[in-house]
Amino acid sequence: CIQHPRECLVVLLLGFSMILGQKIVLRDPVATLNKCQVNEKIPCGTLDIGPSSCEAINCCFDGQQCYYGNAVTVQCTMDGQFVVVVAKESTVPQLDLASISLLEGKEAPCSPVATTDNFAIYNFPVIACGTISKVEGDYLMYENMITSSYEVGIGSLGSITRDSIFELYFQCRYLAYDVPALMADVYTIAPPPPVAAAGPLRVELRLANGQCNTKGCNKEVSAYSSYYQDSDYPVTKVLRQPVYVEVRILDRTDPNIVLLLENCWATSTPDPLGVPQWNLLVNGCPYQGDKYLTTLVPVDSSSRLSFPTHYKRFIFKMFTFVDPASLHHLEQKVFIHCSTAVCHPSASASCEPRCSRKGRDTSAVKEDSSKTKALVSSQEVILIAPTTPGFRYEATRRKH
Repeated sequence: CIQHPRECLVVLLLGFSMILGQKIVLRDPVATLNKCQVNEKIPCGTLDIGPSSCEAINCCFDGQQCYYGNAVTVQCTMDGQFVVVVAKESTVPQLDLASISLLEGKEAPCSPVATTDNFAIYNFPVIACGTISKVEGDYLMYENMITSSYEVGIGSLGSITRDSIFELYFQCRYLAYDVPALMADVYTIAPPPPVAAAGPLRVELRLANGQCNTKGCNKEVSAYSSYYQDSDYPVTKVLRQPVYVEVRILDRTDPNIVLLLENCWATSTPDPLGVPQWNLLVNGCPYQGDKYLTTLVPVDSSSRLSFPTHYKRFIFKMFTFVDPASLHHLEQKVFIHCSTAVCHPSASASCEPRCSRKGRDTSAVKEDSSKTKALVSSQEVILIAPTTPGFRYEATRRKH
């Protein structure tokens, strides 16, 4: 819908006595012959707009293009935007475009998106810049106005101005049942951290050794029913044998915190920065460069743990490091390391990485200086040859 410019008034104030009521009507875009005789042609509408559509939105068509004329043109878009184009020649005397502004001033988005010597162009949401909204029958109505400032000369006995007051009221009307539903996500603010500091983060990495000895039992559930003790190390494994890893927070009882595994990797020495290294988890997700992907094991209320969010579990298949050139075995010892963090979830951040999609969403585990972090490592795991007769290692070069 378009509010026709000829319905808008310019009120002229004369002299110190503030004489009101002398109304100068804007140039009528229909009656004025020179509406389309402009000094510059500002494109109006889409590139492929035709003459009838151009006229319908109060613009001019010269046979080749649609452009704004010497008028005030107000347009309402289907995506809820005001487009207001004010021409300097739309009033008599000419309008000072630098003097006009919307209800809420001249800051973005209420400032003109473009200005020339002859036009000021505004484009802003119908709910912004002081717009008043109301419902009338089946219509949603949005109203705003453009006004001008004016210069006042102050003398010892009186004050005068030679500027007119420009007041342009404009309105958009939308059929209520034509307006699409607005889907809004309300993000609540995360609860404030406790006044008392929680102290250093203590995290433990341990290996599970539970056995699945009954028919129909769940191997993953059974595996995490018991764990290797210090006296059991070094733990021995054969190639491709599952290694069940668990990382947990110690000495915390806050149910609102979540343990994150940022990265997990293996080395051939106890030094987490030593080389060679092999990735197990990257940004909380299985390393994609491994043929035998690490498996994430969900930990939820069914685990019967007091604080399930304080735990993370994963499984990888045992391997050995080899020389990248000769492919000969380097070390048969493996140490596991994980960088961890504690996250406080909110409605906008669940703290859990989503690894199922091809382009993984790891926003929950991106670097955040506000998180409490810790590095944790395992004790020694030794690779042994299986007792199967004729066993030998087969080395195949694979890029990762």
